[in-house]
Amino acid sequence: MAEIFCTLCAKKYPQDRIVHLCPDCGGVYDFNRPPEYEKSKIDRSLPGIWKYRHSFSLQNNSPLISLGEGDTPFFWDKSSTREIGFKLESQNPTGSYKDRGTALIISQMAALGIQEAVEDSSGNAGASFAGYCARAGMKARVFVPESAAGPKRRQIEQYGATLSAIPGARSEAARAVLEAVAGGLAYGSHAFLPFGLPGIATIAYELLDQINGSIGSVIAPAGHGGLLLGIMRGFAALQQAGEIARQPYYVGVQAEPCSPMELAYREGLQRLVDAPEGATLAEGVRVAKPVRAKAIMNELQNGAGEIIAIPESDLMPAYRELAGKGIYCEPTSALVWAALTSLKERLPYPIILIISGNGLKYYPD
Repeated sequence: MAEIFCTLCAKKYPQDRIVHLCPDCGGVYDFNRPPEYEKSKIDRSLPGIWKYRHSFSLQNNSPLISLGEGDTPFFWDKSSTREIGFKLESQNPTGSYKDRGTALIISQMAALGIQEAVEDSSGNAGASFAGYCARAGMKARVFVPESAAGPKRRQIEQYGATLSAIPGARSEAARAVLEAVAGGLAYGSHAFLPFGLPGIATIAYELLDQINGSIGSVIAPAGHGGLLLGIMRGFAALQQAGEIARQPYYVGVQAEPCSPMELAYREGLQRLVDAPEGATLAEGVRVAKPVRAKAIMNELQNGAGEIIAIPESDLMPAYRELAGKGIYCEPTSALVWAALTSLKERLPYPIILIISGNGLKYYPD
């Protein structure tokens, strides 16, 4: 079973509490290897992602906190002469892929008896956190940047969470939440807590069933990097189990005004500190200091994939083109269609686009 250790000092994650960074050295926690996918252990009597519970590394007494996440639709783009498919993570219960990870995070917190927790988010993670806390009977407070889209803010509040809108950039909300954490509240961070990554890995397991064949490339938005890394870990688990011969080629997509991972991919991890946090309609990837950047750069070695940045001027045309195909997504998700337009001549087929968030979360000006 994969276990969680500090990536700096190798200290094992504590079993009796939630911490977002290593208390000894301040390092980020991560799993020491991919999940352990075993076809014989899939329990199809359980809903959605939970059929793969054997791969989740949760505590044995962890409850199953679920809203029915997973088993999202997949379909091929019939207008294309080549195989291009869409995985609609926008159809998860709270409207984004975040639900796959949040279900595991809240289940782990519930197993520890936590009654109240905080999170910071540009919107989707906060909405997911608030929804699953409501499901678990847990009090929630969510810090968001003041610029977060109105529908997401209303969604968070309707779940019963306390919403704190913080002036300034996305990073200001991240700073504000740490004051609450310093006061003793548990931090249910989608970015820092690794528990959710095996949940996101189930996207790969579902694609294996839905496509019934090899996958050439996967394109996904990349903010903190949890979506892309989780998918990578899922396919690594499938390869480790002998279910696939090779992994897909991975493309992480950022918005040009805030593209630290693209800068790190081109010029090295040391350049992360220099990345600007410019405004973009793709608010889901407006992250200046991505937590999973180093792990992703390690995965992308030896030609396994790349990170690209999309000009802001390309975002809304891609958003409208997807709507014209019947795919109503938020602007962050449209990054993958813009990326396909510039890369499809050199990517291996079939190409799978991850539609990460629902269009109902965004109201155009």
